[in-house]
Amino acid sequence: MRNLSTEQITQLNRYSVYVEKPGHFVFTLKDMMDAAKTADCLKTVQVISGSPNTVVAASFFMRRYGMFAAMQLTNLTMYDDMWQGTIDRLVFGAREEYGNRTVSTFTEEADWKPADNRTEAIRSLLVQANSLISQIRKAAAVSPLTLWENIFGFLLWEYHVMLNHPAIATEAREDLETLKNDHIWAGIAPYSRFANYLNGSEPSALLNTTVRTTCCFSKDVPGLMQCGFCPLK
Repeated sequence: MRNLSTEQITQLNRYSVYVEKPGHFVFTLKDMMDAAKTADCLKTVQVISGSPNTVVAASFFMRRYGMFAAMQLTNLTMYDDMWQGTIDRLVFGAREEYGNRTVSTFTEEADWKPADNRTEAIRSLLVQANSLISQIRKAAAVSPLTLWENIFGFLLWEYHVMLNHPAIATEAREDLETLKNDHIWAGIAPYSRFANYLNGSEPSALLNTTVRTTCCFSKDVPGLMQCGFCPLK
């Protein structure tokens, strides 16, 4: 029995998230979170992406993870679903996309399930992201703000789209306000990092602006361009 509709799978694929086995397995999220393996995982990402060093590779990987995070929250708003698998079941594989070698995310379809409590689901996503960022920073000298902003850029676009979709605008607003609430960030940051990123503006108002305060280094990855939110413009 399928857990996801064809429309959901198409949406996931749009952000390089797949519900199939990777043709070229690289590592799992559990491997990346393992202190004994993090450095090797980043080195693998560096080789696959052509990044010049592990700092750029770390940022590149968090952009890929950010796409997965955005798809989780999009599915929550649109279908009440979230990915609820264990970190050993979240797989990253090497894949060619738009002529470039990259690292894509592969999930089990059965791990996408209805969220019983939306607030707890969002909190769980933030806790996982924070744990991943903390671990990556032990292996690469990269700013935590850079890594968080690598997630936020995708969330900004998705909430822009969903808030302008009448059928789901109410749910999108509810989830956005949850992300902006300081309490949901307790133990992660003293305030909502996402609210700070938005700085009082609506997502739609920040499109095509230099909303980022740090560079994601995409300009340094072969085949990629400077991102549209770059503060270096």
